Parts: sequence; C-alpha cells; structure tokens
Amino acid sequence: MNDPIAMTLDGRTLTARPGQSVGAALTDAGVRSWRTTRGGQPRGLFCGIGVCFDCLITVDGRPGQRACLVPARAGLVLETAPASPSPDPGHQRRDDRDD
Repeated sequence: MNDPIAMTLDGRTLTARPGQSVGAALTDAGVRSWRTTRGGQPRGLFCGIGVCFDCLITVDGRPGQRACLVPARAGLVLETAPASPSPDPGHQRRDDRDD
C-alpha cells in the first residue's frame, strides 16, 4: 500500500510517496524550481498551502496548477514552463518584481 508512485517531469521519471502533493514530491526529488518569472527568477514551492502562486506547473496538459495542492498520483505528466508575458505589458504581478 505504500508503494512509490511514478510520474514524469519533462519526460524524466520521478517517484512520490502516497499522500504527497506534487510540490512535496518534486522537492523530495531535489527539484527546487519548475518555472521562472518574466525576469528570469526561479520559482517553486514557497508557501506549500495554496496561498501564493509560486509553484504553478502544468499537470496533464492543464497549465497553471498549484503543485502544492495537486495530489501526486501514478502516471501524472508534469511540465515546466517559462513565464508567459502578461497581456498588459505595463502590468507586473507581485511575484514578477525583482525587488
């Protein structure tokens, strides 16, 4: 019942433990960031409880999923992605600032 769960990140097989979130499993596997801001700053698990949006990842083709809230399960396909530009070039989200 406690068998490891296999999933992939950008084609690389990773394992998780039953009950882990995707964010916890990535962190356990030594993956500290899986997206970047428009300014090139790395982002990964930060709050771990779904309050912030630092841990966004594509899960089974669905972009913008919070890794800390997605339960790890067998066969998940995870994809990292660079930041996408804001629709309004003058708009800058709080997490994209370099301050």
